[in-house]
Amino acid sequence: MGANGKPTGNKADDEAFMRLAIREAKRGIGRTSPNPVVGAVIVKNGRVLAKGWHRKAGMPHAEIEAIRALRNPSDAKGATIYVTLEPCCTHARTPPCTDAIIAAGFARVVFGATDPNPAHAGRAISVLKKARIATTHGILAAECTALNAAFNHWITKGLPLVIAKAGLSLDGRLARPPSEGQWLTAEASRRDAMRLRAKVDAILIGAGTLRTDNPRLTLRGVRGRQPLRVVVTRSGRLPKDAHLFTDEHRERTIVYRGKTLRTVLRDLAKRGCTSVLIEGGGETLGAAFDAGLVNRVVFYLAPLLCGGPKVIGGKGAASSVSAPRIANPQFRRIGPDVVIEGDIAN
Repeated sequence: MGANGKPTGNKADDEAFMRLAIREAKRGIGRTSPNPVVGAVIVKNGRVLAKGWHRKAGMPHAEIEAIRALRNPSDAKGATIYVTLEPCCTHARTPPCTDAIIAAGFARVVFGATDPNPAHAGRAISVLKKARIATTHGILAAECTALNAAFNHWITKGLPLVIAKAGLSLDGRLARPPSEGQWLTAEASRRDAMRLRAKVDAILIGAGTLRTDNPRLTLRGVRGRQPLRVVVTRSGRLPKDAHLFTDEHRERTIVYRGKTLRTVLRDLAKRGCTSVLIEGGGETLGAAFDAGLVNRVVFYLAPLLCGGPKVIGGKGAASSVSAPRIANPQFRRIGPDVVIEGDIAN
């Protein structure tokens, strides 16, 4: 306890409880757009009393979920609430969480990441301090910020976070010749790609991929919300009997004709899409790289040598110096395949 009788905490305890809040926040991945994922944990005298996470846009925020999870509402008095993101202090779809925190009687608030919206960043601190609630921020800030990479990009840039995904042979082919079957990568890699789909708001392909592969772009073998399915086309000549136009998710298919990728992405951002997965083909991927629109890559590399022409089209980089580079690339082994992923360096 501090000199004023309020809990002060220590760094080790704060980090331990914040990790619990991060675990709660992760339960919302792929569910909350266009809202961020947030987790909250209520602690008193070193004991966890309640936890909560934001489940869906329009539903109660994590702080409210945690408060409602208390056995007795009065238990909040004098307690500490840990939140992965700065509590909201403005009225949107739901009332400000700072109002609920003040009304509940918390003695201390600890949050990890600051609100990425410049208009709101840091405002909760002044609101809570005015209410005489001790406030600590920046605990595990990097990890808490990483939870909402797509939301942060969307709120500050007005564009979705764009992920380029592809399954490749060692020599850069996207697909085998039709006579040899459809898949280059192993089944385990394809399951991993399904989990990636479940985390994004939209999946984008070009008209060539639609005509050639007739993909479904659905979630198979994983639980989650079906992403929007986006097709970009110059001519508008698309097969009317394609799966995207006839299956149970046909209402979640959008076609953009004669639009630049940047225009398409801006419109998707206005629709509340914070993340877009580009799944090809090569021409669409090349156009996205040429326009500097790709923020992250996830490439599944199969131990095959297929031969043939290059697969990622576009003009390409003028030199190796100007070529997009992955900052701190990560490598994972999935069966016989290797996944190379990471953010494009600014």
